[in-house]
Amino acid sequence: MVIVRFGPILRRAFYERPTLEVARDLVGKVLVHGAAAGVIVETEAYPGRDDLASHSARGITDRTRVIFGPPGHAYVYLIYGMYECLNLVAEPDGQPGCVLLRAIEPVSGVELMRRRRPAARKIEELASGPGKLTRALGVTLAHYGADVTRGPLVVRQPAEPRIIDVVATPRININHCTELPYRFIARGNRFVSG
Repeated sequence: MVIVRFGPILRRAFYERPTLEVARDLVGKVLVHGAAAGVIVETEAYPGRDDLASHSARGITDRTRVIFGPPGHAYVYLIYGMYECLNLVAEPDGQPGCVLLRAIEPVSGVELMRRRRPAARKIEELASGPGKLTRALGVTLAHYGADVTRGPLVVRQPAEPRIIDVVATPRININHCTELPYRFIARGNRFVSG
């Protein structure tokens, strides 16, 4: 396991940019929730209304309202009736866009993550998928709308930035716009979902 010290929390201006830029630039940052943390190694961009795979493509609903609001907030939703997924809102206020966090490389609170994910046999399995990530970090629907620029759920710069080769690939496990290269991964990282 790589030891990563945390730097400053990302400011709102980081998220107030095009979704694709935010998705790429999140790779290598540190997602922290309480005592548990991991380096983000995989994201997927969902940039607004024209992306039919995006929840915001249908417009504002009670579920998607946060995606249309100020950037730097959490959009958490349930899939398959049992797994939470964590997204971070991008774009200026009023323009929809969010980034799904698909995988992290655990760097702090690993034993806590193991207790939350007892089915994971190896450290690589703790948070290598969006549902695994939220379980390992203890992120739930209660975090919907949380401001990730302050509080217990934040994204930080690593204190010593590592050089990460970020690769764009098509998104996975969706039905629409599957050809778009909106998934960003840390090349060669063994904690990526697949």
